[in-house]
Amino acid sequence: MSKSSLLQQKIEAFDKANAIKYEVNLVLGALKSFRQKFPFAENLASIEWLDPDRLFKVNPDQVGEFFGFLEKNLNLQGTSTQNSSNAYRNARLQIKDLKNLLRISVDDRKSLAQKIDAPWERIGGFGQDKVVAKKIIYCFNYEKGTVLPVFGNQHLRHFVNRTVGTAALKPKYLSLGQEYEHYTSELLNLKNSFLVAKGWDTLYFARFLYAEFPPPDSEPQTISERRGGMVVTEEQLDLQGFMKLLGELQKQGILSGEEFRENRDLWVRQPDEREALMQRLKKLAL
Repeated sequence: MSKSSLLQQKIEAFDKANAIKYEVNLVLGALKSFRQKFPFAENLASIEWLDPDRLFKVNPDQVGEFFGFLEKNLNLQGTSTQNSSNAYRNARLQIKDLKNLLRISVDDRKSLAQKIDAPWERIGGFGQDKVVAKKIIYCFNYEKGTVLPVFGNQHLRHFVNRTVGTAALKPKYLSLGQEYEHYTSELLNLKNSFLVAKGWDTLYFARFLYAEFPPPDSEPQTISERRGGMVVTEEQLDLQGFMKLLGELQKQGILSGEEFRENRDLWVRQPDEREALMQRLKKLAL
């Protein structure tokens, strides 16, 4: 049976009880309310009125409603918010930078790649794979149907590999945003090629991808395991072992949450250095 036929079967069998669709509709309802509270796309001037307390409150420290929405509603697998409060505090302190980035996020003249490649790293904690930035961009562009709420490039790459095929994988020299835009486009083209899935919201489609093709860092897999006839690749198995090692080092207190993400980012961005990185981390565990 072809890959296309297998995908067709998975799509038609997905969520027959509509339990996931119900959850997705709740999130979309909350997202519409969020957009009403923060009408940046509809009223660019409203960005200037953004109150720092709506980002992060101090005395006592508390995540504001802006970032609180992202944490509560957009934490798909692999988008941990551990230690994110530091990033939110930085956003409050650098609210001028954040406002400039928000203007880019809602600018229809900017491509998805340009929005992600904007200088989000100026705000401490926003630079690692730009997960928070991608969530913000999704929130202010979701109704266009051109952004997937999959916030890790490595997860997008995994989904493309499992569904579209390796021919659609782009060379590693592209920027983070260009890579993200390319894989997003490949997956949305795939979605729209199936009559049933074409009408799905992108959030619902993302839930389908995570349910049917869980990335190796979110569900243990073995070399003999096959899902729908698609073989788990050696790269996925290597990543699984690497994530397991990172998890053990963090559990032992050897790595902080920030160091965990930095090493994961190095693995994704520098494939030629993976063996050396693995050896350095193994020495830490001794």
